Amino acid sequence: MKQPPFLKPGDKVALIASARKVTADEIRPAKMILKDWGLEPIVGEHIFEEENQFAGSDINRAKDLQWALDAEDIKAVFFARGGYGTIRLMDKINFSGFQKHPKWITGYSDITVLHQHINQNFGIATLHSTMLVTFDKDPVALESLRKALFGETIEFSIEPHPLNVSGEAKAEIVGGNLSLCYALCGSESDIDTKGKLLFLEDLDEYLYHIDRMMMNLKRSGKLQHLAGLVIGGMTDMKDNTIPFGKTAEEIIYDAVKQYGYPVCFNFPTGHIDKNHAIYLGKEVSLSVKANGVKLAY
Repeated sequence: MKQPPFLKPGDKVALIASARKVTADEIRPAKMILKDWGLEPIVGEHIFEEENQFAGSDINRAKDLQWALDAEDIKAVFFARGGYGTIRLMDKINFSGFQKHPKWITGYSDITVLHQHINQNFGIATLHSTMLVTFDKDPVALESLRKALFGETIEFSIEPHPLNVSGEAKAEIVGGNLSLCYALCGSESDIDTKGKLLFLEDLDEYLYHIDRMMMNLKRSGKLQHLAGLVIGGMTDMKDNTIPFGKTAEEIIYDAVKQYGYPVCFNFPTGHIDKNHAIYLGKEVSLSVKANGVKLAY
């Protein structure tokens, strides 16, 4: 697995929107923070455009993404927000320049499309992290992003969860938003999970749909040969009038309990305020014990 160079003061970073629309006021605090870190934020030409719910047309969002990937003086790409729309750009993007000069791709939720595509096809690490509109949600989560970008040590100690499965694993960690992992199945951006740690999180889904997505991953062989499973926030789940009868965590546990590899729930990453940054596409050590969980790069 290749890794982009860590940032240093004076580096230029791109600010773009690949999905839902955003205003200048919404990203102003993040720009100030990036400058405080010693970075020079460069705003994409089309970032504040609007087309229905999107930040401009597919063509113009793709232009900004292509610019950010190609520009050799840009050392990291920060996305305004998630929502939906990045998947619509993928077949318009040429990654050849990015492969020659990798840079940090940062974000979560809809940015899972880029994480998976880049991790799987090019063997380049990315950063699952807070995005521009959520920079001010939690200072600890934000500091974890700064540490990750500048190459400082990242490790986690997590409280035990009753559904955790004890064990240890050392493997590359991949994944992201469960709905996007599901949406990418069978595409060029799909991931091979064999021998890897799979990370999943999600927001605002019906419980039966969590079950349907997990059944898809199971039946397609993506769960059977994992080194381990890490579950982040499963936030604001919804139910039908007739209850499904299980929590999202119980649904996931039932889908993988037969395999015996380590499983960690309530990892502090995802659609939560404490959305800590983690490297995707890098090797990580996971230890799940009765008294807690440790994860370190």
